[in-house]
Amino acid sequence: MSSTDTVFPLIVQQDAVRKALPHLDVRGALTRMFLSLANDSAVQPPQTFTPFPQGVGDFITYLGVMADAKVFGAKMSPYIVTDAKPVITAWTALMSMETGQPLMWCDAGLLTIERTAGATALAVEHLASPDARRLAIVGAGAVGQAHLRQLAPLRAWDSINVFSPELARNEAKRAEVGALHERVRICTQLDECVRDADVVALCTSSGTPVLSDNLLTKPALITSISTNIANAHEIPPAWIQDMDVYCDYRRTTPASAGEMKLAAQLHDWSPESVLGDLPELVSGSARKPSGRRHVFFRSIGLGLEDVAIAYALFRHATGQPID
Repeated sequence: MSSTDTVFPLIVQQDAVRKALPHLDVRGALTRMFLSLANDSAVQPPQTFTPFPQGVGDFITYLGVMADAKVFGAKMSPYIVTDAKPVITAWTALMSMETGQPLMWCDAGLLTIERTAGATALAVEHLASPDARRLAIVGAGAVGQAHLRQLAPLRAWDSINVFSPELARNEAKRAEVGALHERVRICTQLDECVRDADVVALCTSSGTPVLSDNLLTKPALITSISTNIANAHEIPPAWIQDMDVYCDYRRTTPASAGEMKLAAQLHDWSPESVLGDLPELVSGSARKPSGRRHVFFRSIGLGLEDVAIAYALFRHATGQPID
């Protein structure tokens, strides 16, 4: 499809997004976006929370502007209360900075999962030791599988261990995860999964620590993502003060990430001790890890990530190469 015979805005439903995902260079799109943020040619406003009247739900708006690409946009994610399971969706609007007209509305559910894994991949690319050979992934749902896809190409892994309690009782899921990469090994216990790991990607929805003392046998890079539980934290907050700490965006993450908030409140940790964020890492201005202790990377997700991945989808849908 060429841009000359397309009616805008495009409406891209989930099935079309699913078909497009294998063709998107997620890590490349995010690298360009974070470089733009480092060079002051992108803007990341705070996300906004808007409640619905009478307590029937709410929606969060994730905003971003990418001047180099001449687009801006917003992802809107509602939480709608029903008599049964709540309705949670996400759609991204992509707009032109040149015409002020809408370019695309797209279902953002799968895109959010993939850009979350892509941000972790950027962190692993820049923070993991060049000779890292053992990858551990904790969590085997859609987010865990996206992390496996995004992290597998980054190093010549000798092993990719995957653990999730559900895998023990779900043979079909074990086969699904195992088919993603030839190095995948399904582990039956968490300690077996993370033992001797160089990189541990935590991909759970847990609100309390997944890792505990003595599970990790050597200094490792630990990555963690967000979930909706208040003050969710996948590692003990007390660990933070003894780690080399990085995040996706230092202006927003320390005030939102559960373990960082709790470490500041309870363990005299300061956000000023964050060594770098993704804009600084991709631009080469961040201080590198010491190599003598665990490294922690925390992401909470940015509206700019949603705009960047939506823009990559838009270029693909209209047959345009990414600049």
